Amino acid sequence: MTVSPAGLGTGTASPLDSLPSPLDAVDDLRAAARWTIAAAGAVGTALIGGGPLVASGKVHGLGHALVAGAALLVALIGVGLAIWQTSQVLIPPLTTPATLAEPSMRGLRKIINRAPGDFFGVVAVDIDDLLKHRAIAVNLSKAITAEQDPARRQALMSKLSQVLENAERADPYVRWLLATAHVWQIREALRRARWFTLIGGILVAVAAVAFFSVTGEPGPTYVPVVTPQFTGIPTAPSA
Repeated sequence: MTVSPAGLGTGTASPLDSLPSPLDAVDDLRAAARWTIAAAGAVGTALIGGGPLVASGKVHGLGHALVAGAALLVALIGVGLAIWQTSQVLIPPLTTPATLAEPSMRGLRKIINRAPGDFFGVVAVDIDDLLKHRAIAVNLSKAITAEQDPARRQALMSKLSQVLENAERADPYVRWLLATAHVWQIREALRRARWFTLIGGILVAVAAVAFFSVTGEPGPTYVPVVTPQFTGIPTAPSA
């Protein structure tokens, strides 16, 4: 019997019938990440562009030069931090059943386990129940390989057959769950990147204020002073 997330069997309706594939959201999430990277890159270009280079010519004294250099360095670190964290969204994460036990999946597990019937029907009562069939099948396979008694081996093989049937019924739901977890990982990476982008923006703002405060201060002004020099009055030559 072929089971799909649309129901318990072919032709059986389920609440998942009307839901789009979770993987449809991946492109939108990564598009948002690309826009963020482009914006951060534009800020970085402005930092090393003509404006700061021209302003650096107005730095007076070693102390101001150190402040201006440190401010530019902090600003570039802020931009780099935003780009680095946001680029993690573009890296495809590895998603396995073990991923569902990670702390970042806590929110997804809470949503599904609150109403498992809406996601799994009568196939499983929660996520752990849905995933247990594969683990049981693996353990039974190991036990059959190690078992020497033909009667016990036959009993284990009978149990394995039933477990594999249950696993077949659960597999479509497992695939849907892993697809959802995959999207959830990207969503969490984008949410984390937004916080780092905010921190990077604050660093850039503080650094810009520090940089332009020292480059905008007037340096010592030198006014040329002309000192008149007096020479003796020329005398007429004697006859």
